Amino acid sequence: MTPPPLDLACWAWTHAEQLADLSEAQWELLIRQARAANLLARLAHRLSERGLLPQVPEAPRRHLAEMLFVAAAQQREIVREIRLMLDALRSAAVPVVLLKGAAYLATGLPAAQGRLFSDIDILVPRAALDQVETLLNLHGWMSTHHSAYDQRYYRQWMHELPPLQHARRQTVLDVHHNILPLTVRQAPDATLLLAAARPVDGINGAQVLAPVDMVLHSMCHLFHNDDLSHGLRDLTDLDLLLRHFSTDPGFWTALADRSVPLGLQRVLYHGLTSTAALLGTPVPAIALAAAQRHAPSAPVAALMRALWRRGLRSPHRSARLRGDAAALFALYLRAHWLRMPPMLLARHLAIKAGMRLGAGPAVPTTPA
Repeated sequence: MTPPPLDLACWAWTHAEQLADLSEAQWELLIRQARAANLLARLAHRLSERGLLPQVPEAPRRHLAEMLFVAAAQQREIVREIRLMLDALRSAAVPVVLLKGAAYLATGLPAAQGRLFSDIDILVPRAALDQVETLLNLHGWMSTHHSAYDQRYYRQWMHELPPLQHARRQTVLDVHHNILPLTVRQAPDATLLLAAARPVDGINGAQVLAPVDMVLHSMCHLFHNDDLSHGLRDLTDLDLLLRHFSTDPGFWTALADRSVPLGLQRVLYHGLTSTAALLGTPVPAIALAAAQRHAPSAPVAALMRALWRRGLRSPHRSARLRGDAAALFALYLRAHWLRMPPMLLARHLAIKAGMRLGAGPAVPTTPA
């Protein structure tokens, strides 16, 4: 199959066996696109595990080998940081649930292979936030958002504390009390997620979400996100999770059933249809049909498919088409629309616009 002139990174993920046939110019473009999408190390791992790396021309092979080294070193650092974070929270005696990449790594899931990290995400009970934050502050993790508005924004409206960065090691920790903001029209009940969490073998004190909850959280993170610069990488997360967990015969039924009490049926629809369409994820027809029952109206569904096709690709300029900027802006507005009621959204965007322009808040900084 001839590779597309654009969007090589997405094509490479689904056609790894054909990468050895790429020209030097195509390899150069692929390296740039995959790196921009934070997907280069994962693509290198895919080629390595299939024994295809020796077939890659020397120059791109050096880039791939370098990224494998970087990913392995980073993952060792993340495991160490997870243990230090758990030690800091030991006296709190509260559940600490690893999320996203940290969870994939701690449990040895395929989604951890070749994955690069920008932070560590954890979920704790909302009632324990003050205690957790105090202990983390005592161990060197300090808030990175210092404006009064940002602090109030996170603490009053969002599903997490302002990001914490370690004063010496510079590692970033996101402390969540839910998987979607409190202002979402139907935010999931975090107590259901915590109740179903499972301990991690070999890491004392760590837990991870149940498999179906892990998949639904991956979908929430991607399809409610206003920043899709890593959208393609996050879509491959979802592809790997679905392929891995679907070896359990009851997985697809359990996934659909679990989306109901969490109020995530529409998110499940976007997740299954997008991975199947864009990455060829083998989603059973019966699972797609069940998800289709929660689709938006036909015109909106068609529009969203077109937007996801444009939004979930490498952010490198060589992969972009005319109209992509408008699509990304529409997805940005959609994410904020889902996140906040209209008046609150207008207020928030006005304040942030004023802060970006350096003029200070455009309206009073205290959230309504």
